[in-house]
Amino acid sequence: MEEATSPPEQSDIAYRLRREAGGAKVWFARLWARRPFRWAGIALGALLVAMVLFWLIFARGLPDAATLLEYEPPLPTIVRDVNGQPAHSYARERRVQLQYSDYPPLLIRAYLAAEDKTFFEHHGVDIPGFAGAVVDYASKLGSGQRARGGSTITQQVAKNLLIGDAYSPTRKVKEMILAYRMENVLSKQQILELYLNQIFLGRNAYGVQAAARAYFDKDVADLKLHEMAYMAILPKGPANYRPESPRGMERALERRNWALGEMASNGWITAAQRDEARAQPLGTVAAHGAPFGTAGGYYMEEVRRRLIDRFGEKAEDGPNSIYAGGLWVRSPYDPVIQDSTATALRNGLLRFDAGKGWSGPVGKINIADGWERELAASNVGVDYAEWKAAVVIAKDGGTAQIGFTDGTTGTLPASSAQLGYRKQGVPAFTAIQPGDLIVVAPNGSSWALRNVPEVSGGMVVEETHSGRIHALQGGFDSRLSSYNRATQANRQPGSTIKPFVYAAALDNGMTPASIIVDGPLCVYQSASLGQKCFRNFSGGGAGPQTLRWGVEQSRNLMTVRAASQTGMERVVRTIKAMGIGDYQPYLSFALGAGETTVEKMTNAYATLVNHGRLLSPKVMDYVQDRRGKVIWPERWRPCDGCNMASWDGKSMPRFGFEGKQVMNPMTAYQVVHITEGVVQRGTATVLADLKRPLFGKTGTTNGPTNVWFVGGSPDLVAGVYIGYDQPRSLGGWAQGGRIAAPIWKAAMAPILETMPKTPFIAPAGIRMVTIDRRSGKRVYGAWPTDEPKAAVIWEAFKPESEPRRSIRKEEAEAQAKVAERRAASVRPRTDSDFLSDQGGIY
Repeated sequence: MEEATSPPEQSDIAYRLRREAGGAKVWFARLWARRPFRWAGIALGALLVAMVLFWLIFARGLPDAATLLEYEPPLPTIVRDVNGQPAHSYARERRVQLQYSDYPPLLIRAYLAAEDKTFFEHHGVDIPGFAGAVVDYASKLGSGQRARGGSTITQQVAKNLLIGDAYSPTRKVKEMILAYRMENVLSKQQILELYLNQIFLGRNAYGVQAAARAYFDKDVADLKLHEMAYMAILPKGPANYRPESPRGMERALERRNWALGEMASNGWITAAQRDEARAQPLGTVAAHGAPFGTAGGYYMEEVRRRLIDRFGEKAEDGPNSIYAGGLWVRSPYDPVIQDSTATALRNGLLRFDAGKGWSGPVGKINIADGWERELAASNVGVDYAEWKAAVVIAKDGGTAQIGFTDGTTGTLPASSAQLGYRKQGVPAFTAIQPGDLIVVAPNGSSWALRNVPEVSGGMVVEETHSGRIHALQGGFDSRLSSYNRATQANRQPGSTIKPFVYAAALDNGMTPASIIVDGPLCVYQSASLGQKCFRNFSGGGAGPQTLRWGVEQSRNLMTVRAASQTGMERVVRTIKAMGIGDYQPYLSFALGAGETTVEKMTNAYATLVNHGRLLSPKVMDYVQDRRGKVIWPERWRPCDGCNMASWDGKSMPRFGFEGKQVMNPMTAYQVVHITEGVVQRGTATVLADLKRPLFGKTGTTNGPTNVWFVGGSPDLVAGVYIGYDQPRSLGGWAQGGRIAAPIWKAAMAPILETMPKTPFIAPAGIRMVTIDRRSGKRVYGAWPTDEPKAAVIWEAFKPESEPRRSIRKEEAEAQAKVAERRAASVRPRTDSDFLSDQGGIY
């Protein structure tokens, strides 16, 4: 029988482990006693410590080079006009992104010769070049001088895009690490593409294409060899090679010729090509501002505000920000209509302000620290005729020295600045002081003072079928005042609100032939407001008149009575539905006491022409991202087949109705038809000689502080108002028909001449009936004529609402003659009469 064996005790195992560990310790101690082993161990430990320190100091926290595969440089936003042509850009960095294949091979070699001739041979770091940079850094240590970089193109990309431009040895090591990593992730062509699209080359140009435009006004494909060589020397310091200064020109030619020599020594060009290019002048063009003009300043500022609201301003706000997203914006901006609108409004403001004296300087700067820089920083300018903004540098005797934004100077004689200063009652030359910003125009070899109108205003031109705004002018000049009076200024519309008051009446039982009494009216408003009695200036009225006549002659008492009979709740509901404003149901709002903008009022009139279908006013048709994808509107769809060269025999594209129906189409047409009479024989007859279908309404507010005209054709509607920014009286003679309507005419007449004369189209259901214009009775046996004051006219009625009573042709003509004689014997009453008497009730 075998004896059972017991497992070894734990103490035996522990003893054995201690014995073996002790042996290893003895063995390691013997090896450590040997000098070679000890040195090797120390070296290995130092290496490990160095690696850990290197990682902690340099490599830890470095960005991932793979992110460059998806890198998108900041690109400007470009706005195209109604014709598809670039009209404006929003950019803090002027840049155009190209692909590697878009750059000419010779241009790439020019940059390699100047920056990194072994680019295609190294793996991110040029060891000999780096060693030379280290020596140069050591030699200049403590001198305050900056050592040469020795960076490869790959390192420059890493610096510009990933780690920044801090000047330190630490940054240089980080560059090297990232450059090595980049070479493992990106191809040489991809690295060069990033480099050529990103580098800053002066004149606010980022990337080679933008710089080619800034310096030579050419695309990269059109550059000549000597121009390519100049472009290649700019990365090292564009300010050193500024062609505007003699020293910069000398440096630029010297460095350009060096680059050409490097290209030749590398075998990339021949000696003959080198010598021919060296013989060429630099050939740069004068520095210029944005690649597109400043036309449509107010319009483009409105586009900018709406883009920022929707997509953000900076890259941090999202991938489609206005200053970095590279958006393409298609706009209905029409440069021809905009120019006509801006010119007409400016001339109207100048005409109104003429004879009132000098309104004062447009600004003031401190010239003690250098007037050139301060003037440029003020961003004050003027884009009208030959006018220029200037700063008064000094005044000595009868002459003032003035300076301009381009650094040049001129003289302003006292004889050319004799306008009376309206605030002090002295000549303008006496009032101007050094530092004042003024506006001048050429006058022989010197300059003459010009006055920027103190009064201002706004104008909008909108297409009736789509709501597209073709022109928008918010003041005299956007560089003098960025406040956009077309979209931001809330003003009282006066009588331009009346068509919508009568629209509510037409929707609630009245017709264009309804009789309304033009006479005194007393209304109990509320316990706090008490009873208000309205009356005309003369104390009387014209008696019973048709609704049409009340609109054409802008009779306030008839409007108040119609609003009272209809109910102000219904009136303000109609006004709100048209997008004009949200008002309380008080009678004063029926006469224009509320506030609205030119844009809103113009869009409301366009809605009338559009048969009561409300559209949103648009300054943008659609927005594309940098790759061409439409990102706004959200539900945008292309019109397939709309741009076909010829018809393919299939069904033509059809567009559905847009917008919300906010008014009965027949009511909208009735209002348009009635307000055609305002142009033909009412308060806007100044437009009658255009001899085309037009509708509209004048407006004058209490004071009068604002004068308006809004109206247009079947295709275009425009609105304009004039008034001071801080409302005050324009003068007792100011009326919409005298001031605003002529401005409208000056702007729209040349535009309308290019368009066919089409009538306003009536919607289904409208019945055209011959009536007596003065009594509203139906006429049989007579036909209307083209005479504006004919006794018999066509009138638009809804079904079963036309007058039942009739009148003979002879009676209508006799009544018309009596009315004409009566009108000739009495001074016509105007809105001003009523406004002057009502003390704030419009």
